Amino acid sequence: MRSDRDERAARAQLAAALGQLDDEHPERLIAAMRRIRATLDEVPQPRPTTIVLRQPQPGDIGWCTYRHGVVYAREYQWDTTFEALVAIILGKFQQSHDPALERGWIAEVAARFAGCVFLMKESERVCRLRCLLVEPEARGRGLGTTLVDACIQFARGAGYDEMVLWTNDVLHAARRIYQRAGFVLVCEERHYSFGQDLCGQTWQLDLAKTA
Repeated sequence: MRSDRDERAARAQLAAALGQLDDEHPERLIAAMRRIRATLDEVPQPRPTTIVLRQPQPGDIGWCTYRHGVVYAREYQWDTTFEALVAIILGKFQQSHDPALERGWIAEVAARFAGCVFLMKESERVCRLRCLLVEPEARGRGLGTTLVDACIQFARGAGYDEMVLWTNDVLHAARRIYQRAGFVLVCEERHYSFGQDLCGQTWQLDLAKTA
């Protein structure tokens, strides 16, 4: 273990070395320290991991619609008809949803929009999961699963027996989330929508069986 005497000796040596620097050396030292600081600033910081789920607030429905249009156009080359469909679905939810039987969730990470999902009434015993979205930079932390689980828990509490959803087979990550949650693929149908040839899929979850 280093003694106090060793510490004092080391400090004295450092002071003596600094005292021998001419006018040029401190500038070099400061420049080197700045380079070290810049390098440390470039080291990636840990990503925030806390996920906050909340109900939609004013402006959220428009933002969810916008982000669906942007993300799906960028990743799947879907055209504006998809954004128009999302606008119709979420606009109807905003205007007339029953809070006891229908719910929307906005996910935030570090106080920034990270995703969303909505649960809507299909019939007295059936509900539908709609408009699941996870922002690209928020992926890889289980956010999609968290949103789907929130839907399932709410649906059970609201007394639904079954949950259904419609998706397309190109949405591989979303389909894996549905499968892990217990959804079962019940039918497929090829169609042309959103400017693309697609294969639509209907998935079903027996809420009583997976409780």
